[in-house]
Amino acid sequence: MKRRNFIKTSGAVVAGSMLLNPSGAMAANFAGKKTRVALVGTGVRGISFWGKTIVENFSDIVEYVGLCDINPGRLAFGKSFMGVDCPTFTNFDEMMKQTKPDMLIVTTVDSTHHEFIIKGLEYGAEVLTEKPFTTDEVKCQAILDAEKKYNKKVTVGFNYRFNPHYTKLRELLKEKRVGKLTSVDFHWYLNVYHGASYFRRWHGLREHSGTLLIHKASHHFDLLNWWIDSDPVEVSAYGMLEHYGKNNPFRGAKCRGCEHKDKCKFFWDITGNEHLMKLYVENEHHDGYIRDSCVWRNEIDIFDKMSVQIKYANDVQVNYSLTTYSPYEGMTIAFNGMNGRIDSWDGIPWRRKEKLEQAELHTKEMSQDKENKPADYEEIFVSDNFGETNLLKVPRERGGHGGGDKRLHDRVFRNPESPDPYGHFAGSRDGAMSILIGTAARKSIDEGRPIKIADLTDLVPYPSRGV
Repeated sequence: MKRRNFIKTSGAVVAGSMLLNPSGAMAANFAGKKTRVALVGTGVRGISFWGKTIVENFSDIVEYVGLCDINPGRLAFGKSFMGVDCPTFTNFDEMMKQTKPDMLIVTTVDSTHHEFIIKGLEYGAEVLTEKPFTTDEVKCQAILDAEKKYNKKVTVGFNYRFNPHYTKLRELLKEKRVGKLTSVDFHWYLNVYHGASYFRRWHGLREHSGTLLIHKASHHFDLLNWWIDSDPVEVSAYGMLEHYGKNNPFRGAKCRGCEHKDKCKFFWDITGNEHLMKLYVENEHHDGYIRDSCVWRNEIDIFDKMSVQIKYANDVQVNYSLTTYSPYEGMTIAFNGMNGRIDSWDGIPWRRKEKLEQAELHTKEMSQDKENKPADYEEIFVSDNFGETNLLKVPRERGGHGGGDKRLHDRVFRNPESPDPYGHFAGSRDGAMSILIGTAARKSIDEGRPIKIADLTDLVPYPSRGV
């Protein structure tokens, strides 16, 4: 793969233009026409988040013209579940040639994202892909080259950016509330239910997911890039598989019918979920994919604990960790600045208890509206050096990802040209930088050395993204 050195200023202009307006497919709305959308990958994420939800909320401006999947059974169920009346295809090229969509949405297995993104661009569509952007640096470069070649744009569905809690952190950092940012401590905890689910599915194999440093952590790395407003330059990491996979005295092929189910704390009865039974179990015979595979199977080769150090072009240093077998689900984050510190968290159980206890103390003083009870907020503590600590309360929304899902959808489909002062909308450069951290971390673990981001693709890291 050829390395091309870009002039710094011109590269920044290109990156900025992609960030501010990554998708032009919705221009049809302004001409009074519905945007023609095709979807490839009819798993849960595709037919629900980018499928049925879009049909229910945006049918006045969006029209599904095609669905594609290698599994004809999942394809038929997906069409019925979404409630659409469009042709279905098991051949992607046939779908693109026949339907000629304005926008292609990619929700396939991570390792195949690049194939459909590149082909979608070649067929003249704008492309919206689920995270991660792709799973390694070679595929990443191929997407970047295709975007330039075909003069179409790729948007990455980073819904976490749109969460009001995370947006408030971005606002505080942008206004330098605690002075120049110097370092960040970021720790994410997956509980034994959510965390284990990745090891049951195709995500447990590196060849499909690129490891959770790509599939899951690209969300977190994108948030870091966005909050810090700079690009990563060097990554060092440690990681191991010490809980799931081969680290158990017994195992089976899948949970259904497993002889060890009575003594396995991770036994999961998929038969109790009608939706997953119809989507996956009833269609196993088409492609052999097992949705409730054993979390102890020997072929699992991803990490279940990860620790990453990232150095940014603006000299900010980050300590990040991901744990996949925690008793609770949540995150903690701290931003250290020259003049103070910002602390926040999400989902930490004793923090929730503290908020509830405070709510009880002030019950008589609060509104009787149960939807606005004092526990319904996220906390951000801002501490000034030689000063005091102030609590900021961000109203908590109960929708998907704290309200981020709806805001992302609105931005993509309803208001693509609306002002974006905090740079919520993510383009190809954002997607690339998020997975390049994960790629570098994986390489660092495998090779036992620090990895420089600039050695992976032709993207030049910049001290400031200018957003």
